[in-house]
Amino acid sequence: MAKTVLVSSCLLGLPTRYDGSDNYSPVVAEYLQRHKLIPIPVCPEQLAGLPTPRRKCWFICGDGNDVLNGCGSLCDEADNDMTEAFSRAAEETYKIAELTGCKLAILKQRSPSCGTSHIHRNGELRKGMGVAAAKLQKAGIRVLSEDDLEAK
Repeated sequence: MAKTVLVSSCLLGLPTRYDGSDNYSPVVAEYLQRHKLIPIPVCPEQLAGLPTPRRKCWFICGDGNDVLNGCGSLCDEADNDMTEAFSRAAEETYKIAELTGCKLAILKQRSPSCGTSHIHRNGELRKGMGVAAAKLQKAGIRVLSEDDLEAK
């Protein structure tokens, strides 16, 4: 029986990035095919009700784990506080993982939702996790990025 895996929808070629484009990854597509995995496409920001396209967002302080612990925050290009929206995005993404029995997620690196080891904070690339990635990992779901697959 094939297993399900959450996958950032932009990595599958869906135009869900903040700017309305995609991040199609042939490496992810090949990995899914080779391991006979059924992708469950997710875009946390869309699940939270944010539009596509939408303003670019980044962390002001902390990372996704800090947001989950109540001490991190995010904003958009217009300096609107986006912390609550990204918290809701993480919760909705987790619900889909539960509903579909996913134990693995392949997420878009450097995203404020999906980054697994790097995020943007105040214009700089920093070590840290996106909010949805942190929520999934905290729930015991293994999180990888497209960069992790390229190394294998």
